[in-house]
Amino acid sequence: MTIHVTDQDFQEVVLNSKVPVLVDLWAEWCGPCRLIGPLIEEMSNDYDGRAKMTKLDVDNNPKTAVNFGIRNIPTVLFFKNGKVADKQVGAVPKKVLVEKLEALL
Repeated sequence: MTIHVTDQDFQEVVLNSKVPVLVDLWAEWCGPCRLIGPLIEEMSNDYDGRAKMTKLDVDNNPKTAVNFGIRNIPTVLFFKNGKVADKQVGAVPKKVLVEKLEALL
């Protein structure tokens, strides 16, 4: 299951995670964001227990987006040990996201 994170719980859910975390930064009005949403949901099942899949709505949580310099959405950030380990901007095939995540496992 994909976890919806906010500015308030980002530190606890993402930065303090013991497993790698994929963070999908998106917005309701963003067409390309709707394309990758289902892919990340599928990945949450594929990687259950090995990694976390999260979503952060940038309109409702601007602080986190600003902290990480997010200028375009969708942006997917890959965290390992509390730090950004990789980044993907724009809608891409699931294969691209899987390869980036696999490199962190």
